Amino acid sequence: MSDSPTPRRAFLGGALAAAGVAALPSCARAANDQMPADAWINEVAGSNRCLFDFNQHKNGATLLHILNYLNTYSVAYEKSAGEVGAVATLYGINPGSSIALGFDNEMWEKYELGAYHQLLDSNDQPYTRNVFWQPQSSDAHLLAVGTGIEPIAPFLGAMPALGIESLQGMGTKFIMCNNALNAWSFELASRGKGDQEEINAELRNHLLPGVTVVPAMVIAIERAQEAGIRYNKQ
Repeated sequence: MSDSPTPRRAFLGGALAAAGVAALPSCARAANDQMPADAWINEVAGSNRCLFDFNQHKNGATLLHILNYLNTYSVAYEKSAGEVGAVATLYGINPGSSIALGFDNEMWEKYELGAYHQLLDSNDQPYTRNVFWQPQSSDAHLLAVGTGIEPIAPFLGAMPALGIESLQGMGTKFIMCNNALNAWSFELASRGKGDQEEINAELRNHLLPGVTVVPAMVIAIERAQEAGIRYNKQ
């Protein structure tokens, strides 16, 4: 086998290097390459389906929009479970990005993701758990920050409902960008969090249930639209 990279891999590696990533692991595929890369689309049920594209968590405001979409179809349009589906995108690697939403509490504590993403609890301490996985009413102050308004009563009820576990139960599929995940492992390593390859493997082993890694978010968004899933930029 030639040592020269294929044009496709050379382009991908060069593009990411230009963005500040020195190298990319040899595997630039979905986490489970035993399945077609687009198999996740079949998990998005319903005649009404929409992809919510967000690379910033905005303190849960983006998840609130997904909740609004699903809940309004249920209440105002009398759509039952399985008739409406949503897709949520997790990517980006900077403070404020949405990628951290896809990992369990152990990763949030170990890599201090609450501090990195400037997410503080009601006592002004960085969260050591994934607050967006199973949020509580006491976390509603985050929505005030995310929406840019003072805390209001509806946030108390909305916060638990907009949690990732809750949204999954309502028909939301969460997908994570493989290229962003690779790049983020380099970013964590650069901040002294450990060996890049070990970080990468550990993060993949600690994805939240139901989160699927896709080869590249830019392609996943395109594939979703080709499958008739509408697009909503957050």
